[in-house]
Amino acid sequence: MKFQLAINLERMDDSRDMKDVARHTLEMVQMADEAGFDVAWAAEHHALEMTIAPNPFQILTWWASHTDRIRLGTAVAVAAYWHPINLAGEAAMIDLLSGGRLEFGIGSGAYQREFDRMHAGLKQSDAYRHMHEMLPALKALWAGDYEHNGEFWSFPSATSVPKPVQQPHPPIWVAARAPVTFDYAVENHCNVMSWPLTRPFAEAEEYKGRLDQAMAAHPECPRPTWALMRHTALYDDAAGRDAAIRAIQTVLGQFENLFRNLGDVNNGFPKQIPLQELAEREQYNPDMLEENLMFGSPDQVIEKLQRYEALGVDAFIYYASLGLGHKEQKRSMELFCKQVMPAFA
Repeated sequence: MKFQLAINLERMDDSRDMKDVARHTLEMVQMADEAGFDVAWAAEHHALEMTIAPNPFQILTWWASHTDRIRLGTAVAVAAYWHPINLAGEAAMIDLLSGGRLEFGIGSGAYQREFDRMHAGLKQSDAYRHMHEMLPALKALWAGDYEHNGEFWSFPSATSVPKPVQQPHPPIWVAARAPVTFDYAVENHCNVMSWPLTRPFAEAEEYKGRLDQAMAAHPECPRPTWALMRHTALYDDAAGRDAAIRAIQTVLGQFENLFRNLGDVNNGFPKQIPLQELAEREQYNPDMLEENLMFGSPDQVIEKLQRYEALGVDAFIYYASLGLGHKEQKRSMELFCKQVMPAFA
């Protein structure tokens, strides 16, 4: 099983200086690079301090200039926010500047709040149609001159400039949870990344079943690489455990605000839904969070990862951004690199 890192520039409030956030984020990516992580992923989000990522390609260009071998991925570029020519060129440019290290992730987008601002009138639940139109257009633009007449975009003959270093194109990833998306990924030769949120291991087992069903429906297609993401925090003692639980509960309270599209965001900071409103929800219970997420001592994390490896997960995505302090995040990464990764060498 390979290891990948997903990390955001994140601020939970305005007490943390952006220069410190940027420095910390880069240092975490550099730690992953030195330890032998396979990929570092950057998101795309808009007008939210908890995920500061208005252009993932800009972030990847920055990381590329400060790393040696780790591959660099978009998780994910939101199809509806881009024009195909623009997206093809941006992706090819970072592939060029990084020496062919791009992993291209594309998706539908997460929050209705963002669509209301970035693509007014589009429902998040309908945005997959933009992705389905975008992906073949990108492949065609990377190959050469191409004219497009679609439902969402139309343009005369054009091509991607520059062209990607990796031919015919960089590896393509889609974020998948629903059966239809697994089927789409397999049929279109895309790798798959899945995020079970805070749900139990059984959720990952369901995803594996959906992948198997998609493979059975398309026996002529190669099996995609399947990566699974979990919030990750390793700690030395009970105090470290308590800090990680408090941090993830704060983040989840902000996610709840965004998922409900409550509109309660002040200067980029989503208000946290009060914990007492979440207390009855199983996925926010501290013991359940510790059990379901990649939380624990190195030995506990190794045991959890072995279950995922046995399930068929090809790559585990270490999701570092959970509102934890910078010192604690680095200690977690240090424990993972030095005590967990050797068990899977």
